[in-house]
Amino acid sequence: MKDFLLLPKGFLKRALTEAETLLYPSRCPVCDRPVWPSSERICLSCLKTLKPINAPFCEKCGKKISAGRRLCSDCGRVSHAFARSRGAFEYGPVSKAMYRYKYLGRREYADVFAYLTYSQLEDYMHGVKPDIIAAVPVSKKKLLKRGYNQAAEVAKRLSYLSGIPFEKDALSRVRDTSPMKLLSPSERQKNLKNAFTGGQNVVKFKRVLLVDDIYTTGSTMDECSRALLKAGAESVYGLSIASGTGV
Repeated sequence: MKDFLLLPKGFLKRALTEAETLLYPSRCPVCDRPVWPSSERICLSCLKTLKPINAPFCEKCGKKISAGRRLCSDCGRVSHAFARSRGAFEYGPVSKAMYRYKYLGRREYADVFAYLTYSQLEDYMHGVKPDIIAAVPVSKKKLLKRGYNQAAEVAKRLSYLSGIPFEKDALSRVRDTSPMKLLSPSERQKNLKNAFTGGQNVVKFKRVLLVDDIYTTGSTMDECSRALLKAGAESVYGLSIASGTGV
């Protein structure tokens, strides 16, 4: 007992943490195997397969575009409700990871997604000077089925990393919508019309940073932005983990 008391401070806690890591290793969001090296958040070999979205990208939505252009084809013909948006990574290399995160219960991926997104978009997040971070809400039905809102899980962690407050009640979904994957841009707009409402406290905030998991056509970001602006926000800036490529 006397020898136990002489152990360095924090030794037992570190030992338990290391034992837990061995028994329940973190899983890499890309390959879904135990992370190697175990001290990392993502396998170093898998990290190299990700494609961060760096310039040139669309000045409005942040999609990767070819050199010499300012806007992607979507933003060239559509007037968005949000001021600007950025995506951290191209969707292709993280598509399987995003699927497991959204539909297969890999809630633990939120930690690494938030860390990687913040590492890529830290300057953007602070540069737009948001008063709060909000997340695109899911329906009560989907929340009950999945057990969590994937966008909110990342948003909460981004709040911790950045120091920007997370406002969980900034937005709510007032009606369920059809799956968006197979819908055309116009069908997406109709599907999402009046699906969201802004919270009562939004009027206190001038700038909102709205987090979603994937940016495709911008329909979801637009409809959420309209709800926030109607509730009193002055401007909305978007942020997503992954984004499609502009054409």
